[in-house]
Parts: sequence; structure tokens; C-alpha cells
Amino acid sequence: MEKVVKQKPDFDDIFMDLAKNLALRSHCVKAQVGAVLTKDTRIISIGYNGPPAHTHNCDEEFPHDGCPRDSKGSCSLALHAEQNAILYASKNGANIEGTTLYVTLSPCIACARVIYSMKIKKVLFWKSYAQYKGIPNDEGVDFLRKFGVEVVQFSE
Repeated sequence: MEKVVKQKPDFDDIFMDLAKNLALRSHCVKAQVGAVLTKDTRIISIGYNGPPAHTHNCDEEFPHDGCPRDSKGSCSLALHAEQNAILYASKNGANIEGTTLYVTLSPCIACARVIYSMKIKKVLFWKSYAQYKGIPNDEGVDFLRKFGVEVVQFSE
């Protein structure tokens, strides 16, 4: 009898699937984004976009149009998924330097600056922030690559 070898999922697939599922937890009515921060093959932290804990939920307080927009048309009340994952890890004393970040939407320029400053070494993203926002290029991706952070668009 021939032994069947089961194909094991790649960690990139596992972590991106988790990020996609975390995005479903978001209360944002405009975009749901999830993030997973890992080191080696271990999860350091998770996050999804939304307002700071214990403040409000956009889908409940602003169910039709979402929360008020800032001057650039972005959510004025929410933290991005990457920010939530990084802040939680930092708050709990995790060593973030050298980690890999999986995120369902490529980082905006503000998140890219935080990612670089925290010395995250690699970012894998699923969809383009530039395409979502209708802007010409992924400024955050460009910034990270310019300063030596490996950034890869995840393909299924």
C-alpha cells in the first residue's frame, strides 16, 4: 500500500489567511483590514482596523457612511490594522525587531513609517492600498523598499 503524503500549508498562507479572517472582525463600514505580526513561525501579535478599544464601533454609531473623514478622506477615528498589531505587541513587551508583518492591505505611508521605525524586516500584503484609495502609487510600499524593508505582494 502506498503512503499518501499530506501537503502541509505554507506559513505564509496560514498567516495571510489569519489576517483575512481578522479583517472580518473590523467594525469599519468602508474597509476591513487584518494584520498578523510574526517572528520565525510564531505569532507575536494580531490586529484589525478600528477605533481604540472601549471608544465606539463605527458600524453601530455611523452605520451608513462610516465615521467622519479626515482631510485626506481617511477614517478620523480608527487605528489601522498594522498599528493595532504593533501597539499591542509593544505594550506587552514583545521584541518586534526583525519580525514579519502580514496585512490584507498594503501599508499607507503613515503605517510604513511606523513599520520602518519598529525595525520590522518584511511585509507581505494581499491587496494594494493605492488601488483601494484610487491614488497613483503605493507610497508606503515605495517608502519601505527605499529604506531596505522587504515588501512582497502575496499571491495565492
